[in-house]
Amino acid sequence: MGGFSGLIYSSLPVLVFVPFNTWLGLTAAIWAALGVATAILIWRLVRRGPIQPAISGFLGVGVCALIAYRVGEAKGFFLFGIYASLVYGGAFLLSIVVRWPLAGVIWGVLNGHGTEWRSDRRAMRLYDLATLVWAVVFGARYLVQHHLYNADSTGLLAAARIGMGWPLTGVALLVTIWAVRKAGHSPSKSEESAESAA
Repeated sequence: MGGFSGLIYSSLPVLVFVPFNTWLGLTAAIWAALGVATAILIWRLVRRGPIQPAISGFLGVGVCALIAYRVGEAKGFFLFGIYASLVYGGAFLLSIVVRWPLAGVIWGVLNGHGTEWRSDRRAMRLYDLATLVWAVVFGARYLVQHHLYNADSTGLLAAARIGMGWPLTGVALLVTIWAVRKAGHSPSKSEESAESAA
């Protein structure tokens, strides 16, 4: 997911947006955030590193900036992320209800395990738990940030965006890894060797 550098790159546009909005207004804040996202993209291109995260980040900042411009308020910059969390949380929760827990589905697709694990009750319970953790993470992000949005607390909204981003994602990821291992669905040695060779 980009590692430590990804954490920095995803946080910088938000860290720039809030003070620029306070000091110079919304338009300057939008251009500053877009400028930082562009600089990150160019930096990754020059260093010939993986650019997909930088492109995704640039597009994400672009969408957030457009919404802020249309809303006419700085808090609009966070609106896309707030409702994205609601949609993701709902999708993860619904997947448990329909007995296709997304943590298992995604892991199966990424590692070629297919859907055979669905016939294993223990694996289903483990993937239900991992999926529920993701649903709680996204739900918590939505509830907290939506409240701050309605309270016009742009500074706290930025802090919540960063503080509830990578740290909570890390917790959910650890639970998912634990579930995968308990279910006995870790990548095989041949898969790991192929990944290392790639």
